[in-house]
Amino acid sequence: MTARASTSAPATVATPREAVVIMSAWLALLWIVEAVEQVTRGSLLWLGISPRQLEDLPQIYTAPLVHLDWQHLMGNSAPFFILGLVILLSGVWRWLVSTFASLTSSGLAVWLLSPPNTVTVGISGLIFGWLTYLLTRGIFSRNWRQIALAVVVFAVYGGILWGVLPGSPGVSWLGHLGGAVGGVAAAWFLHSTSERRRRLSSQGR
Repeated sequence: MTARASTSAPATVATPREAVVIMSAWLALLWIVEAVEQVTRGSLLWLGISPRQLEDLPQIYTAPLVHLDWQHLMGNSAPFFILGLVILLSGVWRWLVSTFASLTSSGLAVWLLSPPNTVTVGISGLIFGWLTYLLTRGIFSRNWRQIALAVVVFAVYGGILWGVLPGSPGVSWLGHLGGAVGGVAAAWFLHSTSERRRRLSSQGR
């Protein structure tokens, strides 16, 4: 008797309530961290990314937790919550992959290319990654529902894509651009692995 491994994709889907709880908890963490940052007058900036400092490389995953001030955090809160919620409702695996790819690509771009003697913090790189993931996944899959959702997302948040261009002082356009590249890479990876599983499944019938 021959055995055949399952080719089904990780199919865990968060319920709307679970998705809201997860995103609310993460957002609450950001606000708690900022409260600590304000009370301690910048004591958490060491969690930010210092370019080309090897010992600070892990900070590419802690820098998104910290913001410069309340205005910085408030500007990121709504798109962070809404875009993360939309992706999480489409599947936990998709959310995890797009999150990891966006954070990693954004952080590495900042770590490798930012000017020396700077510290970069904030979660906007992830926001840009989630945005480009939602905008490109329907193109890769030719899924009209996803394309329609991408059109809506672009209409609401497409304007922030100007943030991938240099120009605004104090804004890490490198982090934005890196996150955007990570989002596209995540969309391509998830589509290609899904196609591979589908081909293997059809061959095994």
